[in-house]
Amino acid sequence: MTSTESVPGPLNGDEQSPLSLGTAAARNLSTTTKTPPQMQSITSRWLLRLLPWVQASGGAYRVNRRLTYQLGDGLVTFSNTGATVRVIPGELRELPALRGFDDTTVLEGLAERFVQREYAAGEVIVEEGSPSEEIVLIAHGKVNKLGTGPYGDQAVLGVLAGGQHFGGHVLAEDGGTWEFTAKAVTPCTVLTLPRQSAREVVDRSETLRAHLERVQAAQRGAHNDDGEAAVSVASGHAGEPELPGTFVDYELKPREYELSVAQTVLRVHTRVADLYNEPMDQVEQQLRLTIQELREEQEKELVTNREFGLLHNADLRQRIHTRTGPPTPDDMDELLSLVWKDPGFFLAHPRAIAAFGRECSRRGLYPSSVEIGGHHVPAWRGVPLFPCNKLPMSSQRTTSIMLMRTGEANQGVVGLHQTGLPDEYEPGLSVRFMGINEKALISYLVSTYYSAAVLVPDALAVLDDVETGRED
Repeated sequence: MTSTESVPGPLNGDEQSPLSLGTAAARNLSTTTKTPPQMQSITSRWLLRLLPWVQASGGAYRVNRRLTYQLGDGLVTFSNTGATVRVIPGELRELPALRGFDDTTVLEGLAERFVQREYAAGEVIVEEGSPSEEIVLIAHGKVNKLGTGPYGDQAVLGVLAGGQHFGGHVLAEDGGTWEFTAKAVTPCTVLTLPRQSAREVVDRSETLRAHLERVQAAQRGAHNDDGEAAVSVASGHAGEPELPGTFVDYELKPREYELSVAQTVLRVHTRVADLYNEPMDQVEQQLRLTIQELREEQEKELVTNREFGLLHNADLRQRIHTRTGPPTPDDMDELLSLVWKDPGFFLAHPRAIAAFGRECSRRGLYPSSVEIGGHHVPAWRGVPLFPCNKLPMSSQRTTSIMLMRTGEANQGVVGLHQTGLPDEYEPGLSVRFMGINEKALISYLVSTYYSAAVLVPDALAVLDDVETGRED
């Protein structure tokens, strides 16, 4: 019986023994190609790139303005610092009961007693039949005056908007009841003056009491068919008629913008920095990602901060609402009419840009694009439309669109920073070594200082209540 040699054969019926080195083992000897650490939250940050940055020495930037408001137009003018709204004392003379009253000290006392209130769309501000015990000034938004129609149904008696008012009679008369219901059509900001607070000022001011007595006497006099006080008219008058004028004043207390700060402490273990520093510098990569996060926070604050953010610092007269919900070409044209002097760019949430594109397609319009720094971005009327996901999106999928003019020379919007900081890593951003603690952790303080300023009111306009979810 002859013996046979053992010949390597298949391990099973289908597999052959490997004839070469496998890839799994070979990878142990290979060099792996790696990417730097990736970060999904990094965005284009167009606002930071497009704003002209101004050096704010001393950490503050003062904006001197000429305060201008027109008397006799029947509308009350307001000023706002961030989300805080105040009525200009002299503008209270637009109330019928205060028309012609010139005691500025008393007017300032009344203005200080107004209370700011916010109402959502659909909320009732005053109700028909309830006691009328306050003066209501509409700073922003639209309000429907609702009453009972001739057949007992509810009817819209009128629409009030920013600058209009009601309830001024409580200054000169005893409180009665409201003859209508005031309901917010859009989100509204109103200032209210309770009758009791107003009476405190009246009781302390002889000039105001005398003025209100004259107003009441005039109201008891003759009236025309429209309810206006009768005026004796003599035809063929001689001389020159009095022309309407504008009262111009300087702001006695110009606004100062202080630089805000975003900071964090970056910690890296010395063992990581020493042993795992090739082929990429661990400290450098940690610092790069930290700075990216700070820049994202910086842009978010420039948009949404209630003190200096652009969304809250737009003048109330520069805020409009969409006509139908989604952003239409008509809405964008209305924005352009508010910032018509050298408009710079639109800033909108990406979903708002998509909604605007749908509205254009529905109308058969195809907006052009412009090239900015090698990027083709959509434009409307030649004004570029940039995406910014920092603009808030509500649970109802509504957002806002901003349009601005930029630059000090154009009296526009500017970014504020301070350069030349100790241990400056980028303009306006510093990285300071804080030492190594007992746990062998290296610490770096990363800080960036910033703010933004709107030099004149018509440099910034906002389109509110932009619906992005409607696709009918």
